[in-house]
Amino acid sequence: MPFAFQFDALSILFVFLILLGVVPNLFYSRGYLPHIGRKAHYRIHYWGFVLSMLGVVTAANGLTFLLFWELMSLTSWQLILTEPEEEGTIPAARFYFFMTHFGFVFLLLFFLIATDGNLEMDFAQMRSVVEHFAYPSLLFFLLILGFLSKAGAVPLHVWLPYAHPAAPSPVSALMSGVMLKVAIYGMFRFFLQVLHPWPLEWGILVLVIGALSSLVGVLYALSEHDIKALLANHSIENIGIILIGFGMGMIFDTLGLGILSSFAFIAALFHTFNHMSFKSLLFMGAGSVLHETHTKNIEAYGGLMKVMPITAWTFLLASVSISALPPTNGFLSEWMIFQSLLSSNTITNMSLKLAIPFAIFALALTGGLAIACFVKAYGITFLGLHRSANAKHAKEVNALMRLGMLAMAGVVLSLMLFAPAYIRLFDRALVALGSVPAYDAIFPFSFWHMHSVAINGGVVSPLILLISLLGVTGLLVWAYRALGVKERMHRTWACGYRTGARTQYSATGFAGPIRRFFGWLYRPEEHWHEGHADAEEKALTPSHYAVHVKPLFERSLYEGTARLANWVSYWVYRLAHFEQTRYAAMIFNLMLLVLFSYRIFAHQFSWATFALESVVMIISIKVLIIGERR
Repeated sequence: MPFAFQFDALSILFVFLILLGVVPNLFYSRGYLPHIGRKAHYRIHYWGFVLSMLGVVTAANGLTFLLFWELMSLTSWQLILTEPEEEGTIPAARFYFFMTHFGFVFLLLFFLIATDGNLEMDFAQMRSVVEHFAYPSLLFFLLILGFLSKAGAVPLHVWLPYAHPAAPSPVSALMSGVMLKVAIYGMFRFFLQVLHPWPLEWGILVLVIGALSSLVGVLYALSEHDIKALLANHSIENIGIILIGFGMGMIFDTLGLGILSSFAFIAALFHTFNHMSFKSLLFMGAGSVLHETHTKNIEAYGGLMKVMPITAWTFLLASVSISALPPTNGFLSEWMIFQSLLSSNTITNMSLKLAIPFAIFALALTGGLAIACFVKAYGITFLGLHRSANAKHAKEVNALMRLGMLAMAGVVLSLMLFAPAYIRLFDRALVALGSVPAYDAIFPFSFWHMHSVAINGGVVSPLILLISLLGVTGLLVWAYRALGVKERMHRTWACGYRTGARTQYSATGFAGPIRRFFGWLYRPEEHWHEGHADAEEKALTPSHYAVHVKPLFERSLYEGTARLANWVSYWVYRLAHFEQTRYAAMIFNLMLLVLFSYRIFAHQFSWATFALESVVMIISIKVLIIGERR
């Protein structure tokens, strides 16, 4: 059989991740299904998408891997097209189709080289071929371009803010929560099993890409008011955090620091699971809000906690986790990544002395901005007063959708409460790929205390943090009741003043200071329509203010590349349709240019010959210009 499958420790680990993401999504999807028009189309491609992801992580040779990778791309592309009548769906699907096949081309080239043309070769045999390949850096760049275009790392991230908002919400949860992690699986599989060992420069490049992705992702998330586009940009941020951990693992491995390398790789795997859980839950919550309010604009929400309590509390749990606030699972994995970065203080390599502080700065700034972003997302959506009629008349979603969110909330809590058990699984998967065991060094005494493996590393106790948080919360509740506070005097989010929905804090106002500070990146386009009195001056038309931020990479890199491609295509077309006289003039000009260059370099320069050749060249160029004008 040309197709082969394997179930080693790494494959089983990612099968477990996929199932953790899919099972709650099944309940949510079943409750969401009545609101989808093309139900048969959705069901077929939904199950094809799930099976293809399982096929990728269990593939044992290049042919099987590529087959299921392409099936995963095609089924997810069709799921984005589930509601083609919605505005922006078809352009988003077209953009996603292009970017996913852009990455597939590089993966295909990698496999053709690494298998010497025999795609039925298994991964262990591929390593022997790669060891004798003269240009290993070429294979590295092929893998980076192939996997990071699917994972959504900078600068290959531009499809995420288009594809995720266009897809149905259960699909957005699967794509962001699960599919992006399949690309991370590919990096672990082929870097550790096929390309190992690697030079130091590879790890530094992955680290820098991760730092840039985390910072760019959270900055663009802050500027978004489309709730699903905001979450999509946060996927870019969290993929960047995973790549920081992965890059540090590669760096420590190159330097021969095996225990630190394992610690960093475990941190990357831990954050991979964490992001799957809280990002899936966030997209489910966003889908529930979208279903009830019929808009993705955060400015039209408000006060939904009173009418959608299950959605509000589960969204709050995911928001706190993605913001890495203690003692959540997001805090634990980011703490481990910080410890990996801080463990490099004794390294004397100059490149690392520049790259690692930049990564520390990016990760620290990302953490602060992520908190600000989800204060905006949660506060504007669920707190305050209703900002629209749809928000005012919203209600909680059906039982199946609530069950899906509660089940995913259970996954988030399990990753926090049973972090030692998960870390043991990560450690075993890495040991099977040749890494140094690190579990006993992380938990040397008991699972109550998580240690950094560095000599002067830190210690954190998730359970003590949780108990302390619950104790302080209980004390505050007791004090509230003991003081006899029984009546609320004024509406919330009004600083003690009576206010209305139109005068309360908005998402645009909240992000305004940050948008102005990072104006060099955002380059926002502001649109202001001033209200005015009618003819009889009895009423005022409302004023309107809007800010649009166009992504820097899309504006400069992608549009510039498109313009260059159009320009080259135009002149290739014109060249193919030249007249015979113009062909002769062009060839003659090239011959004169070569002859003139030869005379210069051979020191046979003569002013007489230069003047004669210049006159002839001018005449030939004139022939070309006349032909172009005609």
